[in-house]
Amino acid sequence: MSDFAQYKQIDGSKYRRIFVVGDVHGCLQQLNRALSAQHFQKHQDLLVSVGDLIDRGEHSISCLSLIEQPWFASVRGNHEQMAIDALKGLNVPRWLKNGGDWFYKLDSAKESIARELIALADTLPHIIEIQSNNGLMVIAHADYPLNRYEYGQPVDANEVVWSRQRIADSNAGHVKPITGAESFFFGHTPVENLQQFANQYYIDTGVVFGGRLTLLQIQ
Repeated sequence: MSDFAQYKQIDGSKYRRIFVVGDVHGCLQQLNRALSAQHFQKHQDLLVSVGDLIDRGEHSISCLSLIEQPWFASVRGNHEQMAIDALKGLNVPRWLKNGGDWFYKLDSAKESIARELIALADTLPHIIEIQSNNGLMVIAHADYPLNRYEYGQPVDANEVVWSRQRIADSNAGHVKPITGAESFFFGHTPVENLQQFANQYYIDTGVVFGGRLTLLQIQ
């Protein structure tokens, strides 16, 4: 993993509607139901994920394969990063302890597909910036670890993917807005219902733990 986070820009004017979805964790059926309920149109709309497409749920390969679709974009979550690291021989026990055991149960054909997809996940950005008709939207998995956002400025990739410091501070009453963008969308930390602190939205509502999947229309 690089020391600094990688950014990607998306021009929202190319899409009719844009949705952001919380941590999917292999729960493909719940995602499909949520998209169907919104009458999602793949040729007009865009779905952006806060990461953690894989692990714990039943359909990790199918969920990870979404990153190949033109109507889908995702930042990398810590579960993608654990898979990337494990396939490089780094910290395999950590991935196994956190739901990566599915990979080691695959037959050779599916393992080959999974390896290709995990290699593709290694090209995912850590931060996606969307210029939407509702202002500048920023999506990252766990946090944007500075209090001022600027596209391309150096931020620690590990903190973007793993940190829970900001949401812990916010829950303790120390809420700080992040300047430089209208809204920020994060997953990573399961919450019972969508939580908002200043201009930050936490949308991992624990679908794989018996909660629900949050799908928000941001344009």
